[in-house]
Amino acid sequence: QPQLVESGGALVQPGGSLRLSCTASGFSLGYFAIGWFRQAPGKEREGVSCISTQDGSTNYADSVKGRFTASRDNAKNTVYLHMNNLKPEDTGVYYCAVQYGNNYCSGYDRNKYGYWGQGTQVTVSS
Repeated sequence: QPQLVESGGALVQPGGSLRLSCTASGFSLGYFAIGWFRQAPGKEREGVSCISTQDGSTNYADSVKGRFTASRDNAKNTVYLHMNNLKPEDTGVYYCAVQYGNNYCSGYDRNKYGYWGQGTQVTVSS
């Protein structure tokens, strides 16, 4: 059964850093684009980053550019989201998902993503 599992969420102070992991089982990430999304309480799920595990190309939402970096380790079947200079507005549940039908990032339409993980909570607060 193909599955994605996120981990690494935590409570962190503003200005702090975290690294989230998204590990696949039952299939290889090496042929897909993987999106990172987040959902804050009372808000819709929004895309924050995408990485093509085929060539490593990345894309970021304007709200996280310069602070978040996506990376991949195909040997570990894992993608990462490195988050620096975290702000309270970064708080939410972070999810990863596989983009259907395209090995390269092409936006954050949630209908084009699947195999959603269970999410990991990130809380940025003093």
